Amino acid sequence: MAKGTHDYAPDPRNDDILIDVNGELKPRADAVVSVFDSGFMLGDGVWEGLRVHKGKIAFLDRHLDRLFEGAKAIDMDIGLTREKLTERLYGCLEANGMSEGCHIRLMVTRGIRATPYQDPRVIISPATIVVVPEYKEPLPETIETGIRLFTVHVRRGDPAVQDQKLNSHSKLNCITACIQATKAGFDEALMLDPHGFVATCNSTHFFIVRKGEVWTSSGKYCLGGITRGVVIELCREAGIPVHEKDFSLTDVYGADEAFVTGTFAGVVPVREVDGRTLTDARGPMVERLQGLYRKRLNAETS
Repeated sequence: MAKGTHDYAPDPRNDDILIDVNGELKPRADAVVSVFDSGFMLGDGVWEGLRVHKGKIAFLDRHLDRLFEGAKAIDMDIGLTREKLTERLYGCLEANGMSEGCHIRLMVTRGIRATPYQDPRVIISPATIVVVPEYKEPLPETIETGIRLFTVHVRRGDPAVQDQKLNSHSKLNCITACIQATKAGFDEALMLDPHGFVATCNSTHFFIVRKGEVWTSSGKYCLGGITRGVVIELCREAGIPVHEKDFSLTDVYGADEAFVTGTFAGVVPVREVDGRTLTDARGPMVERLQGLYRKRLNAETS
């Protein structure tokens, strides 16, 4: 079975984790929400994936910026200040004794509806806020040998349909893209924008390396990735030419290297796209950027 960037080794400690549901800590088996919850019923909400390193949540300010901006965009009141939400996140970590090798899924939905209907005016509760911390680390072979991508027919839509910059619970287009790629025997999906240019992957952001330059999409049709933004900053600080631009699959197939970025696994090499081998092993630019990212992560959480 094909493997992706979010693969991890199961950890038995996760069987006994406490999950925060609206401020109450519950054992994993008891951590539930109502069938009338907006997230379950309609995918109405926003979320963040967070990485815990050395007892701290990496790049938390950036993640909270994105979360609160997304909530504002869909006219949803989270009901907590940034400070109170931060306290809840760290309180959940403390209750579980977690400080390293952890990944958090923070989910915020519009709340409980009085009836199965999309109109937000039927909401009868405050927002639902769930914090799921798990012991979860990327597999070493993922970081070292990378993944294989398959370009799917499912496109990243334009903002008039559903703005891809929203990190919403409505992820069906990414899910169908992932299904197509895995059915084809690949690890993850490479997705194009409405004009046929490379946009992003189904769960990570995509970069190529050509003649010492790093290219990524214009960003018009993808989420404002936190790790994506950090890698762009690292390139500029290190004097590596980096461009946010439109480019096609022809540019990808002729690239020297490629990689993807994400909160969970950081910087991951891509060794093959659509059956075209780019590198047999991790290339020099990817290895350099992995090192720079590790340094930034350590500085961020020191």
